[in-house]
Parts: sequence; structure tokens; C-alpha cells
Amino acid sequence: MNPFENRTLALSGPATDALPVVPSDAADLPQVAVGLYVETGGTVSVITVAGGTRAIVVADFSVLPVGVRRVRATGTTAGGIHALVVG
Repeated sequence: MNPFENRTLALSGPATDALPVVPSDAADLPQVAVGLYVETGGTVSVITVAGGTRAIVVADFSVLPVGVRRVRATGTTAGGIHALVVG
């Protein structure tokens, strides 16, 4: 049984997939993320869906509930980043 089959997807979650992220200064994520999951703590430098550039320090195994268009290579020291996506 698939509980998502007849359900309208919502931005409030849950995410329908977690895509591995390769930080890039030039390329946006293939899908806008509704959040990020970070396995190894450090700084995550992102461009938000609102267009802001932010550097956020996170601990190991963190979830960032912010819409993200790009994870930048410059300034990102965290590892094991996954984009939480809907749809």
C-alpha cells in the first residue's frame, strides 16, 4: 500500500524523496528542496528560494526546514547533504 498514491502533496511534508547534493557555485538543485538533511555538521552555504545567500552552521544529523534553490560549494564545509523534495 502506498499512502502517497491518492494524496495531494504538501510543502509542509513529508518529503517524497531525499536527493544527494553535490554543492555547486554555478548549478541549482535539480528540484527546489523544501529542506536539507545534513549528516556531517559544519557550514552550509545556500541560496534560498527567496534569493538570499545564507551561511548556516549545523550539527551532525541536522534538518534545515528552509526552501533551498542551490547549495553553494564556496563556504560549505558540512557533508552528506541531501535535498528533501516534494513531487
